[in-house]
Amino acid sequence: MAAKRLVVLVSGSGTNLQALLDAIEADGAEAYGAEIVAVGADREGIVGLERARAAGLPTFVCRVRDHATRADWDAALAEATAVHEPDLVVSAGFMKIVGKEFLARFGGRFVNTHPALLPSFPGAHGVRDALAYGARVTGCTVHFVDDGVDTGPIIAQGVVEVVEEDTEEGEAALHERIKEVERALLVEVVGRLARNGYRIEGRKVRLLP
Repeated sequence: MAAKRLVVLVSGSGTNLQALLDAIEADGAEAYGAEIVAVGADREGIVGLERARAAGLPTFVCRVRDHATRADWDAALAEATAVHEPDLVVSAGFMKIVGKEFLARFGGRFVNTHPALLPSFPGAHGVRDALAYGARVTGCTVHFVDDGVDTGPIIAQGVVEVVEEDTEEGEAALHERIKEVERALLVEVVGRLARNGYRIEGRKVRLLP
């Protein structure tokens, strides 16, 4: 079976992108089940793009400020992504919320990660919010993107214990432990989706045998 085509979207350092690149290189695209065909970003000058270019991958940048409206940006991002004919699109730390046009093209194929155990603590501050609430465990969620904020069908989750040393002021240590689990989980999930195929049945994601 041919490797599935991935477009990966980044906004920062691209550590999740690097984890995918390393897994594909280690296993081979056919065995892993997917290959990255392009990397897109919402800004220039980020390490994620440097990682992509070092790997010899095509890149594209679609900045919100270069478009008259957010809807125009969304349509442009959808078009730039569609050029590469992806089977799956992976948000690897992409910090923009996509809109109707993007979801019309890639809904049910757009994978995201979130640093909390959804549906608890959605939004931009999942780690901080879990600490403020007094949660004793938190973690990360890999899910499909829908038109809500971190509300799409959950594919897989990883649990991280909150220890006494974790405080709201020092949330970076907890966030780093979550990121380690998140990278491994994303690599596992994307490979399984690509190799096995899947169905989305309401809120449940079923991997095919």
